[in-house]
Order: sequence, then structure tokens, then C-alpha cells
Amino acid sequence: MAFARRQWHRSFLRTTFPAFSSILPLVRPSSSLAGVANPIPASFLRGGTSKGIFLNRADLPTDPSQWDAIFLGIMGSPDAQYGRQMNGMGSGVSSLSKICVVGSPSLEAQKVASAVAGIDVEYTFGQVGIRDGVIDYSGNCGNLSSMIGVFAVDEGICTPRISQQGPNPRLTCTVNTFNTNTKKRIDNTFLVAESGNRYVPVLDGEQTSIAGVPGRASPILLDFISPSGARTGQLLPTGHPVESVQISLLPDSRQVTLPVSLVDATNPTVFTSDRGLRSALGIPDDDAAIDYGDRGVVDVLERVRQAGARLMGLDPLAQAQPKVAVLKPPPPDDADADIVIHAFSMGVLHRAVPMTVGLCLGVAARVPHTLAWDTVGGRQDSDAGKLLRIRHPSGVVEVGAELSSGGEVMSARVMRTGRRLMKGVVWW
Repeated sequence: MAFARRQWHRSFLRTTFPAFSSILPLVRPSSSLAGVANPIPASFLRGGTSKGIFLNRADLPTDPSQWDAIFLGIMGSPDAQYGRQMNGMGSGVSSLSKICVVGSPSLEAQKVASAVAGIDVEYTFGQVGIRDGVIDYSGNCGNLSSMIGVFAVDEGICTPRISQQGPNPRLTCTVNTFNTNTKKRIDNTFLVAESGNRYVPVLDGEQTSIAGVPGRASPILLDFISPSGARTGQLLPTGHPVESVQISLLPDSRQVTLPVSLVDATNPTVFTSDRGLRSALGIPDDDAAIDYGDRGVVDVLERVRQAGARLMGLDPLAQAQPKVAVLKPPPPDDADADIVIHAFSMGVLHRAVPMTVGLCLGVAARVPHTLAWDTVGGRQDSDAGKLLRIRHPSGVVEVGAELSSGGEVMSARVMRTGRRLMKGVVWW
């Protein structure tokens, strides 16, 4: 199948772009990748507040250890001098330096399938480093997870499960996906329209909107099944809702202690509090907002993140996981939010919130005595059906979490939107 796709691809290029005929035999950068087309078929998609390159696994080497060179070439990494990825599809921003590889489910994926619903498609997410060229496969991207089902249906990798009648003449379908990074199942539910003997995902409706993206679009429901312990195997890796971490402040190496909640749901996250950060930085509570672009603040939060990573048993030098976020209550005049978050991704303040961090926060707010639970006053624990309204730098997102009577996290949910931006070929 992969050989047939490559043959079709080369024929398509020669027919559509005759000038390619003269260069196709020349694009073989290394003997180990000699069988891989360059360029290769790709889609450029927006999922939530992230954008990324989506690739069909059939177009890549069967050995994943050979993927890195291809991904770095696609994104234009490493760009140690400028950090802009001008030679590739990246834009020098972590939320745009992402790749998803999608294919038919493996035996491993089928093992996690329930007796009721199996796995339709699996995917691997890669966070491509901008300056260092390191590709991190340790976690998942919640935003791009929303477009896995759409891409799989577009590519003919799977057939969607039609669940109910949607807005006429559209149908609602579900694609059950398996993320190989976290070994977790994420169900995608979205609208489709019948077109001949196939279904076509519908993304351009105007039913909903999300903060950070202009306009309205069709809703995509993400349901993370049993999201606890995505990296560490436990919801609370240390067994405690709150820990204390001690870090050294520059330039005098003064020791300060901050409270943290270490929570692993969808992706591991180190949560600290606005009050704790202010205390460490010597900023009075009634002063102006913390400047999260200040290098001193960024340095402190990175030290907190690394300290939390050690307690969670994770690599403190891997910037992609865990992430770090600061929590505080909304001001009294903000009736639209339950909690305020400033989250960092790859050492930079996220312009919205990484969706896995938002989902992790939704779960944490339901776990008694975590910083999130304390910040919302324990209200989430007493109202099982209530969505948590999270204020981030671009607006508000609502997330939900379902826990059993014994405290087991059954699922975490969020609504996203997406858009097809480009389908064609990409050079690496």
C-alpha cells in the first residue's frame, strides 16, 4: 500500500507540475531514507489554537527512528541562530511546531479498546524543537487531537461511526483514536455530510466559537477516556495533592519555597499559585499583574517546573513535559470564569492554554485539596456536572471531567474547532 501511494504521488507530481520531473530523481538526501519521497503528501491543519503538519503513516518509513530527520526538515529546525524556522513550515512558536502521524490502529491500540467500542485510528504526536532540533514524543497535543478523526476520514484511513442525525442534512459521527505517546484513547465527535459513497467532515458550520480563534465553526467534541497517569501511571504521582518545592533565585542563590500540585491527566502538569509566585518574587498581592514575559519570572517558573518534574519522576530537562502553569481566582467583577491560568509551553507563555493543560486543570479542580480545588473553593467537587470555566490570556475555555464515586477519572472533555488550511506536498 505504501509503495502504491508513493507511485501515485510521483505520478501526480509529474502530471500536475511537469517541472518536478527533472528534480524528482535528485531528492534523496541520505541512503537510509532513499525509499522516502521528497516531497511527501501532507495536510496543514488547525486544531483548536494550534496548527500542525499531518502525515499519513503509510508515506513514512516503517521504522519510526528514521522520522526525526524528515520532521526537522519539514519544520525548518534546528534554527539556533534566529529561532524563526524560516527554512520550514514552523513559525518559531511552539504551538505551530507540531507534527501528527496518523495510521491504522496497531495491535497495541486494539488492546486498550473496550468491549463496546474499538479503536479506529492511531496517531503519534511530535513536538519539534525550534532552536535545538529535539523532537519530543513524551506527551500529546490536546488541540491537534481534535483533527485526528477528520484527517483520518479525509485520508480514507477509517470509516466514521455515525451516531445520530445532526443539523440537516448533516450527521454526527465519532472516530475513536489512540495516542501512542500517552497510550490513551481519545474519541473525536464531529459533523459529516454524505458525498456519494463516503462521508466528508464538515468544519465550516457556524455553531460555536473558541477563544483565540476568530469567527465561528463546527464543533468538535474531544473525550479523553481514563486520562489519569498519561506519563507517570498515577493521577497524583507523589500521592499528595500539594507538595512544596525549593528553588534558588538568581543572582544571589536565595532559597525560596513554593507550593505545587503535581497532576498527571492527559499530560503531566506542575501547577503553582499566583500567591506563591508573588511571595517568591517579593511582589505584594496588591501590586500590578505579574509580567510573565519578564526573564526573571520565566526563570523562576522553569526552576519550579524542573523541581516538579523530578518529584514526578520525569526528565527535568525535557521542556515539553511536564508543563507549568500559575493559577489564581478571577477578580470579583469577572462572572464568566471560575479560575485564571497562565501556562507555559516550551519555556514561553502560551497565548491561550495548551489544551491538555486545560483538561488537566479540569480534573485537578475536582480532586480535593489540590491548588486548583482550593482556588475554585471546592465547588467543582460538589457539582459533578458543572463545567470549569478557565480564563486564559485569549479568553475563556470550558472543560469537563467525570469522576467515579471512588475518585477515578473516567473522562475529560472539551469542545474545539478546526480548519483545513492546506493539502498537498511538503519538502523535507
